[in-house]
Amino acid sequence: MRRLLLLVPLLLFTAACGVVQSSEGRATDDAREAARKAGERLYGQRPRTAEEVGRSASGIDGVEVLRVTGASTHDGDGVDVVVRTSGSAYNEWLDVEEVVVRRCFTVRVSPKAEWGEDPRGVDCPDGPVLTFAPPPEPPRLPYEELRAKLPRVPEGGRVGEAEVRRSLAALDLPPAIRTEVKADGGRVGVLLSLKGNGFDAQDCVLASVTPGATEVWVPSRIQRMPGEGGCTIGNAVDRQPPPH
Repeated sequence: MRRLLLLVPLLLFTAACGVVQSSEGRATDDAREAARKAGERLYGQRPRTAEEVGRSASGIDGVEVLRVTGASTHDGDGVDVVVRTSGSAYNEWLDVEEVVVRRCFTVRVSPKAEWGEDPRGVDCPDGPVLTFAPPPEPPRLPYEELRAKLPRVPEGGRVGEAEVRRSLAALDLPPAIRTEVKADGGRVGVLLSLKGNGFDAQDCVLASVTPGATEVWVPSRIQRMPGEGGCTIGNAVDRQPPPH
């Protein structure tokens, strides 16, 4: 009878171990959660190339990028990133020390992907962790230089579009900076802009040359958002009032 009583706790403990997840399984879940949070950080509707996605993923703490496939987020099924993360778990009844695992998962980055989508576990590919060169810095828009070069026309004078264009040519702008000049009603407007991505605020500088006044300004961020018309030659010729 005494032997039977001693066996009862042992049988209960053994049965409990059968339903309680192992520490390795819990550690793997922890690693998967880290990969899922990385997917949330990468989530977005803005088009990005595979290199941009890989670079962003490699900058997330605790994430190693091992493979990037696909051309861009908006082509086909998007971009798949194989990441390696680590997870840990500790059960004081079962473990001598904390259990730490490193696991690999595929994170899908696409406008078709769901927010918080669970990453798929995969075998870690052979090879070193991928590294990415920093993105090239966009050219600086020459605000001060533009203001210094543009002509000052006295009141009662006449603004010459050709003179304004010569002033722009003297700046020797890099090809990435787009320029537009338009004359309208005695005023000449100037637009210097960088190509936007269709989602974030665009970078631009506007100028207006009129008799008695030469102005150079940067529209507010709200006006520079897509669809707001802030970075247009029309805004340089007929300046929009700032939003209230």
